[in-house]
Amino acid sequence: MSESGRVVRHKLSHRVFHWITAVCVLVLLTTSLLPILGIKFNWLMPHWIAGLVLIAAVLWHIVAIVAARSLGYMWAGVRESMASASFVLAIVTGKSAHSVKPGKYSLAQKIFHLAASVVVLVAAATGIIMMIGIDTPFWDRDPYFVTEQTRGIVFVAHGMATLISITMIIVHVYFALRPEKRYFLRSMISGWITRREYEDNHDPKLWNEDKQ
Repeated sequence: MSESGRVVRHKLSHRVFHWITAVCVLVLLTTSLLPILGIKFNWLMPHWIAGLVLIAAVLWHIVAIVAARSLGYMWAGVRESMASASFVLAIVTGKSAHSVKPGKYSLAQKIFHLAASVVVLVAAATGIIMMIGIDTPFWDRDPYFVTEQTRGIVFVAHGMATLISITMIIVHVYFALRPEKRYFLRSMISGWITRREYEDNHDPKLWNEDKQ
C-alpha cells in the first residue's frame, strides 16, 4: 500500500517486532558479557526474562508472517539469485556489471535474515535447556534434566550463538548507517520509503507494493 509519494516498506507490527528483538538481544548480550568483563551485578534474572520475551516475539512473528502469507519476501528465488550471482561474478572477473535491482529485500538481506534466524533459534533452544537448570517463578530447577556432556555441548552452542550475534549486530549497524542504505533505517522507524527510492532501488516485478 502506498501514500502520496511514499511506499510502505514495514508495517507497524513488523517494526514493533524488530525493535523488541533489538532490545532483547542487547539486554541478553549486556547481561551475559558484562560479568565476564568484571562488572558484577544480578544479571541472571534480566537475562532469562529478556530471553523469554525474545522467544515469545519470535513465535508471534512466525505466526503473523505465515498468516499474512508474506514468507515469500524472504525466500531467494532462482531468478533473483542468478541475477545477483551474475552481478558478483562480473565484478570479480573485472567485466562490466549492470546493477541488479532486488525485490523488497536483496539477496544479501535474505541471507543475513536466514543466518540471524538460525542464530536466534539456536540461542533460544539452548537457553531454554539452560533455564531448566535454574530456579524461576515458573518452575524449580532440575539439574539432572540433561547429562553433564550434553550440558557442555549446550553451553558451547549458546556461547557460539552469542559470539556470532555480536558480529552480525556490528555488520547490521554498519550497513544501516551507510548513507546509501540509510533509507532502510528510516523505513524501520517510520515504515515508509519514498516513491523515488522504491523506483531506483527495487524491481516492481519482484516487489509488488500492493501485495504486501
